[in-house]
Amino acid sequence: MSVPSPTLAARRLVVATVLLGTLAVSLNNTALNPAMPAFMSVFGIDAVTASWVITAFMISMGMTMPLTGYLGNRHGKKRVYLAGLALFLAGSCLGALAPSMAWVIAARCIQGVAGGLMIPLSLALVFEVYPKEERGRVSGWWGMAVMLAPAAGPVAGGVLVQFSSWHALFAVNIPIGLVSWAIGWRWLPSPPVRAPRRFDWRGFALVTSGVGLLLATLGRLKDMAALSAPLNLTLIAAALLCLALFVRVELRQPEPLLNLRIFAEPSYSLSVAVASAQSVGMFGCVVLLPLLMHTVLGYGAMWTGLALFATALFAGVFSSLGGRLLDRHGPRAGVAAGMLCSALATMALGLAGAGGVSQAPLWLIVALMAARGVGLGLSYIPVTTAGLNAIPEQLVTEGSAMNNILRRVTASLAVVAVSIYYELRRAGLLAHGAAPVSASGIALNELFVAIGLLLLVTLPLALCFPKPAPLDHQFHYQKG
Repeated sequence: MSVPSPTLAARRLVVATVLLGTLAVSLNNTALNPAMPAFMSVFGIDAVTASWVITAFMISMGMTMPLTGYLGNRHGKKRVYLAGLALFLAGSCLGALAPSMAWVIAARCIQGVAGGLMIPLSLALVFEVYPKEERGRVSGWWGMAVMLAPAAGPVAGGVLVQFSSWHALFAVNIPIGLVSWAIGWRWLPSPPVRAPRRFDWRGFALVTSGVGLLLATLGRLKDMAALSAPLNLTLIAAALLCLALFVRVELRQPEPLLNLRIFAEPSYSLSVAVASAQSVGMFGCVVLLPLLMHTVLGYGAMWTGLALFATALFAGVFSSLGGRLLDRHGPRAGVAAGMLCSALATMALGLAGAGGVSQAPLWLIVALMAARGVGLGLSYIPVTTAGLNAIPEQLVTEGSAMNNILRRVTASLAVVAVSIYYELRRAGLLAHGAAPVSASGIALNELFVAIGLLLLVTLPLALCFPKPAPLDHQFHYQKG
């Protein structure tokens, strides 16, 4: 059951509060990266301990996301979203006043829990007030925030740390969060709360244990020695066992925590597969580009940041175009074009570094990263919107949560895989007499090309989406 259609002004205010909340969460996550040396200096800790500022947030978010569907159905999306936003404000206040590193990490855990509640609900709230034929356009606006905020975060964080202190990185969220909460309290839709269902404790315990263990262990894997360590192998095995048992329990559960049967809808499954492939490309390149720029091409950190920002900028701008294409023509053409653009630009980055320092001018690297951004903008958010449009309205929050979880796990796996392959391949080449720059260039070339090929292999999935169906089309599923 849907709420009466609100006015255009009310719908825009709904989008405004969701964008502000999403912007605060996304910006805060990466804005803390430049503060790592400050944390190490002030609290006298090592880099591993300082990295928990990022790791604690990601793990807490991943473990909370599975709850959003149940909580949204039981208490209403508006209440849960505003509770998450209030929790994010509380975490920001705690972080701004934190007297020790333990309190900083606790604040980040609170912010992660809040983000886990807010991010899956953000698109679901927008979908409450926009019909399917207009969702591509508004999700494009949401995509601009998602794409641009992580790239702008390190710049904003660096400025705040330079001219203030690390406390400001938490304090800056407070005015943004308060404005977003005030708008949301007044204008977010309040659809009827559905009949309460029994909480799936077994499913919750299994999925949070599995996701938490997997994300925490992947964060520990920096080289082949870590991958082969008995403790890490045991943790990965335990995580996979928990997730396998979760799938088994959920398929037998009459009232599951996450309804896995939505994967029976082909468009949703296709959207998750395409978005996961793009996550591999996006986060894999975040790891590989600094190595290419510094180790092989000889450019400094500032130029690496410029190239990464070019991707985010063009991804944000073209998310809007991708959304409009989705509304007018369905997902096939725009998503396929985006995948092709990302694939070709990624492979070209590998070829650009194959010849060493004198091979690629800076403008070419920035142009290729911008082309990757165009591809992401045309495909990443639009394909997610297409998948959520294909499932029943009451399952959109669960679908968004599962999409986010799978993309984050896939991205973490990609980061580990490319890092370990780079180290092993480079070491092997050095052992056979290759020069350091040449060894790095060959390893990076192979990884960029491999990621590009993965995107090309995934591209035909975009062409498998059905043509736009009548608006009254519904996906019917059975619980048995």
